[in-house]
Amino acid sequence: MEECIFCKIITGEIPSTTVYEDETIKAFLDISQTTPGHTLIVPKKHVADIFEYDQTLAAEVFGRIPKIARAIKNSDDSIKGMNIVNNNGAIAYQSVFHSHFHLIPRYSKKDDFKMVFTDNSANYKQEKLNQIAAQIKKQL
Repeated sequence: MEECIFCKIITGEIPSTTVYEDETIKAFLDISQTTPGHTLIVPKKHVADIFEYDQTLAAEVFGRIPKIARAIKNSDDSIKGMNIVNNNGAIAYQSVFHSHFHLIPRYSKKDDFKMVFTDNSANYKQEKLNQIAAQIKKQL
């Protein structure tokens, strides 16, 4: 993937501020620093999004997230929580098409980061929920 910015970061062609690296992943500070300590975790294997992971890669990548999240939290006593965000597809705000996870430390409610979950529960009776669940289960 010669045009992928994250592949170039992984190979060292583009510099980054690395916080952790092993044979499977590279974790580095996001250049935007939405909040101080905002870190990206990227698999070294190029996969565009979550839909391209196999079970082994998922276990290897996801298995490292808690260790890095704890290190970020323990690095600053004023970190009160953390958002872990993974966007998949342009419609879901993915802008770099090499799978990555954002670890965004949260310091206070005044952080410049928001997520909004709209409550549409009034539009979904149990019958509709059962129908949606059945459609998903058929694909498992």
